[in-house]
Amino acid sequence: MRLEDVYIRGTSVRLPARIPVAEAVASGACPPRVAAGAAMESVAHSPDESAAEMAATAARTALERAGTHGGDVDLLLHADTYHQGQDLWPVASYIQREALGNSCQAVEIRQMSNGGLAALDLATAYLRAGHGRGDALLTTADRFCAPGIDRWNTDPGTPYADGATALVLSRRGGYARLVSLAMHADPELEPLHRGDDPFTTAPFGHRMPVDFEAAKRSFTGRTGISYAITRAHNGQQTVIKQALADAGSELGDADWVVLPHFGRRRLAAIYYKPFGIDPARTTWDFSRTVGHLGAGDQFAGLDHLTSSGRAAPGDRVVLISVGAGYSWGCAVLDILERPAPDPV
Repeated sequence: MRLEDVYIRGTSVRLPARIPVAEAVASGACPPRVAAGAAMESVAHSPDESAAEMAATAARTALERAGTHGGDVDLLLHADTYHQGQDLWPVASYIQREALGNSCQAVEIRQMSNGGLAALDLATAYLRAGHGRGDALLTTADRFCAPGIDRWNTDPGTPYADGATALVLSRRGGYARLVSLAMHADPELEPLHRGDDPFTTAPFGHRMPVDFEAAKRSFTGRTGISYAITRAHNGQQTVIKQALADAGSELGDADWVVLPHFGRRRLAAIYYKPFGIDPARTTWDFSRTVGHLGAGDQFAGLDHLTSSGRAAPGDRVVLISVGAGYSWGCAVLDILERPAPDPV
């Protein structure tokens, strides 16, 4: 869909600490082959902050940068993929209490790594439908820690990172304008992350930590790997083509392309070669120091481009995402001005 009056007012990222990949290899935590294929320098790590706490911190910073207060926000959407710090608990309400202190709708989204753009899509529709006259606060957060997740081996080729992001979406203006947005889903690929295991009555009923590779082997053993690769590529191509067509643009016209924070080998196979994307136009230099933030890669990449000054007024930025399930997203936005510096 093409958009004319939806803006980004502020963004932020919370990354408490980093683990150098070389240290993880030396300690035996990260296999050398995983490190070589990913080609990352470090991975974001939270020694003690929960996902929820990181999200609340990111939210407060983004609101401050946007000049937005709790009373200005009509919707809060929080996207995540893993345990947020408590069981059977509405994490979005915690973020609302800690960062907003208002009474708007606060909803959690679980669309895996496509959750950030899924939230962007839903918030855009909500604001354009006339639900209030304020802004929407979008947050993402995950802490991929033991015993449930092995950040190096649960999904080899994509080291998992701890961190949170936040974005303030508005119809009142902002430093960037959302030009177009497209989403697409293909549930025929849903078993790719489930495998053949029967359903259980409690978390981690089959194995701990989670092993995505085992599920993928089960699925591709039945369908063939080319089936999965073709459908996955077609899904991503569908949203990229749609979003760019609605924006009246081509991928080659983009000044910046923000991709998922996958390892280098996976990025080359899924994006660089099939879509002709030059890594120099991406946020690889940043993402290789962070790792995969679950639903937050796109918001983090945008924040890096704007806060570092690399994305200048007049630049066109394309955000691309994919999540297990399977679903894909693509957003096109134009940078209108440099974000205001953080308040002293």
